[in-house]
Amino acid sequence: MATRNIYETSFDEDVQTDTESNQCPECDGRVTTNAVETVCEDCGLVVDEHQIDHGPEWRGFDADERERTGAPLTATRHDRGLSTEIGRGADANGNELSGQKRQRLARMRREQSRGRFQSKAERNLAHGLSEVRRIVSRLELSESIRDQACQLFRSAQTEDLLRGRSIEAMAAASVYGACRCNGRPQTLDDVTDSARVVQSRVTNAYKTLNTELGLPAQPVTPSAFVPRLASDLDVSDQIRQRARQLADAFESTGATTGVQPSGFAAACLYKAGHERGQLLTQSNVADVANVSPVTVRTHRDTLDKLAV
Repeated sequence: MATRNIYETSFDEDVQTDTESNQCPECDGRVTTNAVETVCEDCGLVVDEHQIDHGPEWRGFDADERERTGAPLTATRHDRGLSTEIGRGADANGNELSGQKRQRLARMRREQSRGRFQSKAERNLAHGLSEVRRIVSRLELSESIRDQACQLFRSAQTEDLLRGRSIEAMAAASVYGACRCNGRPQTLDDVTDSARVVQSRVTNAYKTLNTELGLPAQPVTPSAFVPRLASDLDVSDQIRQRARQLADAFESTGATTGVQPSGFAAACLYKAGHERGQLLTQSNVADVANVSPVTVRTHRDTLDKLAV
């Protein structure tokens, strides 16, 4: 059987002897080459430097350029994104596959999907994380919220909080919990509308997460809802600023304690619109804030009594 020297190319050695010109041009001394330069061991003459590195480039000089090390680890996948996905359709060059190769890939894809999950817990984790990604996409939230929601769902499974509860409800509660921890103006109704379970189950799941995991949930103020509601109502910047001023003023007095933030923000926009000459109807403002017109009128009366 033919054999070869495994160190024939000596690619993994830091220092090697230059086989082509192993003599120094100045003193005829011994010349060695390391990863940076070629030097003479006797006189120290630098014969060559800045050699071409024929290895892979591990950096990306452009934001759209992919690194050769592959995609980074992510918390949005049950396996941190390390599993392989078998594609469909054409090959790497864009050529259409034959029927025999498509059948072969279909069999490989089926067996690969069966081997992705080592246990029932991993299958539940994958289902829950996919539900979290779906809800985040529907709500158009940021990637940081998505990653935190996925990590929150993973922590809930680790603490055995999924037992006896719906995976969809816990996924929706994880998204709502991530929004609350970051002070996002997202109501429970918004998350429930994108979820596949009723609001009561999402509420119970969120209470469990908040109690068992001790979430650092921040109280959402009415002023945080003003920009979102103003954008939905398409009001002017003057009305938006006046509504924000009203909300900030009443938050400092404590008048907003115990009230629904979105409803109070809607009342601030309603009052600011009337002050600036844009007559907003109570029904339209209530629909945008997902509250009843009675709530808007009640908070409007409070604003009139404590006028700023």
